[in-house]
Amino acid sequence: MLLIPSIDLRAGRCVRLLQGDFAAETRYELEPHALLARYRQLGARWLHIVDLDAARDGARINRTLIHRLAAQRTLNLQVGGGVREAADVEELLAHGVARVVIGSAAVERAAQVADWLACFGPERLCVALDVRLDAQGVPRVQTRGWQQDSALSLWEALPPLGVAAVKHVLCTDIARDGALAGPNIALYREALRRFPQILWQASGGIASGADLRALAEAGVPAAISGKALLEERIPLAELQPFLPSA
Repeated sequence: MLLIPSIDLRAGRCVRLLQGDFAAETRYELEPHALLARYRQLGARWLHIVDLDAARDGARINRTLIHRLAAQRTLNLQVGGGVREAADVEELLAHGVARVVIGSAAVERAAQVADWLACFGPERLCVALDVRLDAQGVPRVQTRGWQQDSALSLWEALPPLGVAAVKHVLCTDIARDGALAGPNIALYREALRRFPQILWQASGGIASGADLRALAEAGVPAAISGKALLEERIPLAELQPFLPSA
């Protein structure tokens, strides 16, 4: 399993939200360029970046910073947040981003995103589906920075995109995001059972080396970790098996 560190940007600062709540924000006195260098030294090959300002209201105030991070070419950047048009994808790829994350548009305009997958290729795009479990335990997809309920289940959201064309899917259990409560292993086991051809990225709840091992044992190809890595909660020895350049 590949471990992908994550940083969330808001007004150029590294932050973390609790369960997607902008009112429950933790700011970190860590400069994004320095974090990129830290994760490269740990042995990471990829860095996941979420542009929270763009995700929430389309503001592009972090875009120049993202371009500068990508220009370093020291890590492959996977960038999402506010990607609503093909022009957004083109612009990020042109500035050195390795993979662009498509969130709300993949649910709201599935046919259009299917065209993007055909145009840019499945390796250059990652579909992000963020879910909350309903009273029956069904993962329901949320959109617009986790502010809207699409009513679709995770399993219903993928077929309109053309499952054979989708290679990378990032799935976040919102209730566990930033909570350090452990990942939803059952959710990812079911995702792998239903769509084994997809390279799933698990996100939300990782707090320990044991969590990483549990995801790896479940067969998850990649895991995203933000808060636990930012706060250096996991010993290096427990991270190294999941960092390809360690």
